[in-house]
Amino acid sequence: MDSRDEQPDASVVTGRPLDRRAELSEFLRSRRARLKPEDVGLAAFGRHRRVPGLRREELAQLAGVSVAYYTRLEQGNGRNVSAEVLGSIARALRLTDAEHAHLTHLAKPKAHKKKPAARQQQVRGALRQLLDTMEGVPAYVVGRRSEILAWNRMAVALFGDWGELPPGERNWARLVFLRPAYRELFVDWEQKAIDIVCALRMDAGCDPDDARLSVLVGELSVKSEEFRRLWATHDVKEKSHGVKHLHHSLVGDLALNFESFRLTDGSEQSLVTYHADPGSPSADSLRLLASWGADAARALPAV
Repeated sequence: MDSRDEQPDASVVTGRPLDRRAELSEFLRSRRARLKPEDVGLAAFGRHRRVPGLRREELAQLAGVSVAYYTRLEQGNGRNVSAEVLGSIARALRLTDAEHAHLTHLAKPKAHKKKPAARQQQVRGALRQLLDTMEGVPAYVVGRRSEILAWNRMAVALFGDWGELPPGERNWARLVFLRPAYRELFVDWEQKAIDIVCALRMDAGCDPDDARLSVLVGELSVKSEEFRRLWATHDVKEKSHGVKHLHHSLVGDLALNFESFRLTDGSEQSLVTYHADPGSPSADSLRLLASWGADAARALPAV
């Protein structure tokens, strides 16, 4: 590991807004470093290369731009760059859709109104009612910065009673990186941690001026070496569905399908649900948790 990655960045430790130019520069460098000439159909001349991955000259050639132009962009100067050029660079770097969107946010930020620092994210009443009607299905609403905003009774039985935590601690990033109980709950803890950091990176690209996000990143950078390591990768992705393997202290191992539905009302919130395959042992375990209700939450390790 590069020793520079082991120390938290000063800007995030102090909670200052993230430097968009630095973010753009590091993101492009990290994406270029992961590609080899043979990955993109170029001949690898010479046995010893000074840089990991592609050289700037090689990337510029693939993208159809001048070396000087690409160098300015990689130095964080995205002024006046066109969507077409960003598209060419994204294709040359083999970016995913999520990475392409992140690059665009960093290079061509949209003008937006700053959100009042003290304003809490609000969940619509009808959405809370929907959560309550989803009996047997653990579900919750997550917002910006991985904040957990609302949940139902089954989510309490599966994950613990978030209502017992101060509002500022109802946050997936803080739970996963700072609370040992969640390291035990998620069988593949590393993947859960990666997913959270990737989501936070996307948030940072969309709104680097978010002071609360900067404070969160700073806190985690100080308290968790694992967070610092993952944050330094600059990886971004969106994961809307999949399977999570959990080890619950009462019912043992669970394999649950999750679906994440992004709301289209401008709230930047998502509804996340978990369910088991019909007739599976995990389905039986969920029914058992449902029958125990609040007793199941009390039996869990303290969140």
